[in-house]
Amino acid sequence: MIEILQLPLGPLQTNCYLVACDETMEVAVIDPSWDGRRIAVMASERGYVITHILLTHTHFDHVGGLAELAEETKAPIYSHPDALEMLAHAPKAAASYNLPMPTPPKPTHMLVEGDVVEVGNLKFEVLFTPGHAPGHLSFYVREHNVIFDGDVLFQRSIGRTDFPGCDHPTLMKNIREKLLVLPDDTAVLSGHGPATTIGQEKQWNPFLQ
Repeated sequence: MIEILQLPLGPLQTNCYLVACDETMEVAVIDPSWDGRRIAVMASERGYVITHILLTHTHFDHVGGLAELAEETKAPIYSHPDALEMLAHAPKAAASYNLPMPTPPKPTHMLVEGDVVEVGNLKFEVLFTPGHAPGHLSFYVREHNVIFDGDVLFQRSIGRTDFPGCDHPTLMKNIREKLLVLPDDTAVLSGHGPATTIGQEKQWNPFLQ
């Protein structure tokens, strides 16, 4: 089975997710957005062992806790190659908002479309979903009908495309070809705000009409 803990963290209340296999107690941290030590403590208090750190993308508010979490856990870090440049510039981007952020470590593993990351008995299928950010990934756990899509699709909204490296047509193409083809009851757990489903967004999201 799967256990999911959503943690809105940091100045932008960016969702970090602990996604655990409750049979092995291995857990993946998706987007350590802020307060890396707090993430590690919360996992430990629940008996989880952090074995993977998965990055949907590398805007500073999604990786603000990466340095601390990596130091605490020594867990491998997974990202797309196209996200590396933005990761290197994340502290400078945070500083532009007067937010101090330690230099994040480089990912240890590169992911591309079609890869599968195994965390205990859970299988995370890797979807390449850029548009909001270079190298953006989404992680689909097919058996449990849930996708962690970072800042691609939100409840009644979509990811911003007014940042450097964004592209609106690419974002919309990936939403339609990668996400909306999933079953309507697929839970969408995004980087900001509450959960939704593919079916709800097909019906109610004004950007998809």
